[in-house]
Amino acid sequence: MPRTISTIRRRETWELPEVATRLLLASAVESVLPAVADIARAVGLSVYRAEGLLDLTDERDGVGVELLFDRLSRELTTAEAEVVRVAADPPGEYTALVTRLLTAPTLAVELARRGVTAEVGVLAEAELWSVYQPIVSLHDGAVVAHEALLRGLADGREIGGGDLFFVAESADWLPRLDRIGRECAVSGAAPWLGDADLFVNTHPTSVHRPHADLESTRRLLADAGLAPGRLVIEVAEPSAVAQHGHLLSVLERYRELGWRVALDDVAAGWGSRELLATLRPDVVKLGKPLVHALPDEGARTMVRWVVDAAHRVGAQVVAEGVEDERIAEEVAGLGADLGQGWFFGRPQVLEPEVERGELTAPSR
Repeated sequence: MPRTISTIRRRETWELPEVATRLLLASAVESVLPAVADIARAVGLSVYRAEGLLDLTDERDGVGVELLFDRLSRELTTAEAEVVRVAADPPGEYTALVTRLLTAPTLAVELARRGVTAEVGVLAEAELWSVYQPIVSLHDGAVVAHEALLRGLADGREIGGGDLFFVAESADWLPRLDRIGRECAVSGAAPWLGDADLFVNTHPTSVHRPHADLESTRRLLADAGLAPGRLVIEVAEPSAVAQHGHLLSVLERYRELGWRVALDDVAAGWGSRELLATLRPDVVKLGKPLVHALPDEGARTMVRWVVDAAHRVGAQVVAEGVEDERIAEEVAGLGADLGQGWFFGRPQVLEPEVERGELTAPSR
């Protein structure tokens, strides 16, 4: 019987900076503030300078500040912008002023939030929802899971997850968007998921305090009646390498909650060998570049290595980027357990006429 599915969309409110007429900028890097002061004078701002601090005033109702931000985005390096903190229209009371400076964003973040270095409207104006791509058994073709992928709609234009997360990271909103992504994935899939698993991508750096930051997702799973073991959290291998120590503490909390872990974009090498041994993921995903390199003999050797290493730690292997029958047969022959890619189905919002467990590959 057809099931009724409504796309669950969320519109979030993101706090964007307003026009400012005064800026306080602080930095411990001595060479940066003199350069900022020179640019500020060039655009007509009044400049007061103390050790490690600039106090800039705009007599033109914020026009000069906007010119300053534009010039700084072009004339400072990213590294320089990241070592300067900026407080716009700071309070006069001393304690409040100190608090504002201590919690002020970096200049790099301020530029992104003002739309100078990132298209902030992509995120700030977007409706957000998840689409889902099937993951199938290479043995019998049965749909065993779906990967949730975040999407946005702004000004009539659909925006991919990569762009959304780029803006969020630039504007220091990554933890919030990562949480929203998990929640959209669960709430959107709950009405139709059936017995399948749900794969959700995450950024390890977005979880600062695992017990607190993951609580809303735990509650949402419980309210939806989904068993914790059905949720598979994907962590990309490069992130796992860069954030290894922090990731271990986050993974410990995932497992306390009963969630499973997938290591994404895995390729053969010493980094992968160490990660598989220490993280002991439940699922290992072969990255698209490696899968697309088949049937190159070097790629086959790498796939065999990853498959054998994953199976030794008890993990299933998913081959991503399976886009035709030849690749599907190739990865199955090399020992992969599951497949994902356009050959099996594109990311989509499921339509009412689609029966549970009967998703089919697009015509080809």
